[in-house]
Amino acid sequence: MNAQAKALSVHFLTATGAVFAMLAMLEAIQKDWSSMFVWLIVAFAVDGVDGPLARHYNVKRYAPQFDGVLLDLIIDYLTYVFIPAYALYASGLMDGWSGWAAIIVITFGSALYFCDTRMKTNDNSFSGFPGCWNMLILILFALSPPWWACLILVAVLAVAMFLPIKFIHPVRTDRWRVVSLPMALAWTVFAGFAAWEGFDPIAWVFWGLMITSIYLLGAGALQQVLHGQDG
Repeated sequence: MNAQAKALSVHFLTATGAVFAMLAMLEAIQKDWSSMFVWLIVAFAVDGVDGPLARHYNVKRYAPQFDGVLLDLIIDYLTYVFIPAYALYASGLMDGWSGWAAIIVITFGSALYFCDTRMKTNDNSFSGFPGCWNMLILILFALSPPWWACLILVAVLAVAMFLPIKFIHPVRTDRWRVVSLPMALAWTVFAGFAAWEGFDPIAWVFWGLMITSIYLLGAGALQQVLHGQDG
């Protein structure tokens, strides 16, 4: 396989995320939330590996006819934002006026964030909460908190998208990557188990999901405190 074919294959891998998004949406329409999240986790895993592969095979040089960044953002909006927001409302976790408020804030705010040219910091982290609503909403499914707690979390993170708070990229942020990358991989495994078990996870899965989520959510802010804005 020549360099061009390898580069194109990475774009094709990224594009499978659109297929997984459709499969997730079909399950969401049927209100099979466990299967929906399984497909979203598969898409999440693809999103975690296609970036390193794109850089390794130099897709910008060997397959420039496709914009991998744009393709990735389109799929991320579907799998990180749009489908999880629908699930939050349709599941009844947040219904009535609170559900409407949540889906409007999540979809509108995330659309602006995804096209914000300031979303990356100098160390390849994110400036502001990076719209990972799929992760938050999966945790809400596992916890089943009252609607007002969901509303507070959604409101806080929606505001955090546009604040100068750092959130790590587990793959691209160099600092603490030796910890961050295994944490992200572990989160994917725990999330998969939680979804597979119908969001009634056994204790070690539940606590594993909580610990990895807290780390991924707070590591960037802690780096800011210890090392400054770009640390």
